[in-house]
Amino acid sequence: MDRLVFGILAHVDAGKTTLSEAMLYLTGGIRRLGRVDHADAFLDTDALERERGITIFSKPAALTLGDLEATLLDTPGHADFSAEMERALSVLDCAVLVVSGGAGVQAHTLTLWRLLRDYGVPTLLFVNKMDLPGADREAVLSELRRRLDEGCVDFSREEDEIWEEAALCDEGAMETYLETGALSDEAVRDLVARRRVFPCYFGSALRLEGVEALLNGLARFAPRRTWRGAFAARGYNIARDGQGRRLTFLKVTGGTLHVRDALSGGEGETAWQEKVDQIRLYSGEKFRAVEEAPAGTVCAVTGLTHTRPGQGLGAEPESRAPELEPVLRYRVVLPEGSDVHAALGMFRELEEEDPMLRVVWSEPTRQIHVQLMGQIQLEVLRRQLADRFGLAVDFDQGGIVYKETIAAPVEGVGHYEPLRHYAEVHLLLEPLPTGSGLQFATCCPEDVLEGHWQRLILTHLMERSHPGVLTGSAITDMRLTLTAGRSHLKHTEGGDFRQATYRAVRQGLMEAQTVLLEPWYDFTLEGPAESVGRAMTDLQRMGGRVEQPETVGETVCLRGTAPAAALGSYGPQVTVYTRGRGRLSCALRGYEPCADQEKVVSAIGYDPERDTENTPDSVFCEHGAGVVVKWDKVKARMHVVSPLARPRRVEEPQERPRRGSGADTG
Repeated sequence: MDRLVFGILAHVDAGKTTLSEAMLYLTGGIRRLGRVDHADAFLDTDALERERGITIFSKPAALTLGDLEATLLDTPGHADFSAEMERALSVLDCAVLVVSGGAGVQAHTLTLWRLLRDYGVPTLLFVNKMDLPGADREAVLSELRRRLDEGCVDFSREEDEIWEEAALCDEGAMETYLETGALSDEAVRDLVARRRVFPCYFGSALRLEGVEALLNGLARFAPRRTWRGAFAARGYNIARDGQGRRLTFLKVTGGTLHVRDALSGGEGETAWQEKVDQIRLYSGEKFRAVEEAPAGTVCAVTGLTHTRPGQGLGAEPESRAPELEPVLRYRVVLPEGSDVHAALGMFRELEEEDPMLRVVWSEPTRQIHVQLMGQIQLEVLRRQLADRFGLAVDFDQGGIVYKETIAAPVEGVGHYEPLRHYAEVHLLLEPLPTGSGLQFATCCPEDVLEGHWQRLILTHLMERSHPGVLTGSAITDMRLTLTAGRSHLKHTEGGDFRQATYRAVRQGLMEAQTVLLEPWYDFTLEGPAESVGRAMTDLQRMGGRVEQPETVGETVCLRGTAPAAALGSYGPQVTVYTRGRGRLSCALRGYEPCADQEKVVSAIGYDPERDTENTPDSVFCEHGAGVVVKWDKVKARMHVVSPLARPRRVEEPQERPRRGSGADTG
């Protein structure tokens, strides 16, 4: 039997969990329909989810679709937990994107669509709540084609009409349609797999309307995968069961996984090998243990302590770097007399399960900082710490997670030569377009520095987040190229190049023209017509960019982008001045240059020369002892002449196997 893993994605309140319940009910996966508002939904198993009426954690459920043995992954809809949703994308064969018939395409819907596109996930759409007043099928379909993709095709029509519209989306399909007057299921499946066609279904999940058609559509048109023979798997989530056992949720993408199989990962000092103790097939909160899991299976594995989300096992490569990132930063306020290191261990355990919960430890201040997506996630974190560890914490008012980049190329150098140690590194730091992240390359000839030292330097560049010199925020949108280096036959150790590499990055940043970046949101603001003037004034005052207003009935919709620092606290104001009739939804757009850089830098008050954990200075050996040389004097003391004047042969750039952008140094 073929296997299919599909995810359900949606903007919050679109009815995603209700649709999941309906699909499970109609396929016999559950005997009775649960409801979010009744706190008894099959897949909202966590107490926090039931209390809040939102999905927080991705969970699998098993069902049968025709000849397909399917796994449904229900993902969070709230933007605060969208990182949990993104982790699931790497294991999906296809997705169902749920859109509310009344609300249409929201800001977060666009974020979901962009992620589905970037991950290359074939997608079907279900337009929900079509039973509510004002829901217009043709208007919604037109918006889907205009704002998402012209390949959105209404699959609830007569088949002749479906084939004709689908054929318009692909030249080869059009030729087939003109010759035969129809398209086979296999041909449509191919169009869906190549993301040329996006089948759209309409209905009401609460009333079980249109859900059967969606299920039939998945059975007929969902892509069928061919799996590799060698064992391969991709981890996508870390969790713990009721007894505290660590669970690695993964999808087997090749061969077969057996109980007692030995899995391995990491390199060098971080290399590990562990045996699989148990393989569990979960459906909701229940599971059954099995002896093996063939390719296409989503399962949870016990016995592994070093795995992490996004990790490739066996023949599977690392997952792509996540696109969504936390934009808010808070300082943890512990109860008086608490053991700060014990508390840090608790935060690290939660960070292991959710890598987008960035935990930052500041040694000089002995403080814990967290970076996360929003206020709801902060409240959930507080509750998790209390329920799991009995730790009652508070958080300060918080702030924005900034980033830093550079405006022009610069050379950075680092030298580390205390007694019986030696390493020198030369780097070229170059700006990249917004959203590029960090890239790493080398153009250093191996007759200047041996290849194994070069690979070690690249590893050190990729192994951590590098703080900038304006605010201590993480650098991004740069290419760091190794241009030269030197080792010593007797005295060089691996840790020496780590020291020289970090110092080279910092020294270059000290000389560079640095640009502060701040996060921006895409927003959708809906409200009565009389509120438009106030909204436009506020958004323009924030420095936002607003599109032409759209009027639907008595409601006016404003869409645009604005700085996260301004929009983050604007929602309650919208509620007040629209008398409860307005709604603001936001989704992270990316980072742009900060409009008020000097003011922000001054307020943060970061001094890069006092940051002893991230020094730009170098160490040279004089008279048998190590001597610190300040960053602005080191270039004249380097042992290797700067190679930037000669032509460069750059290897293919490498992206950071991202565990993160952005650690604030406190």
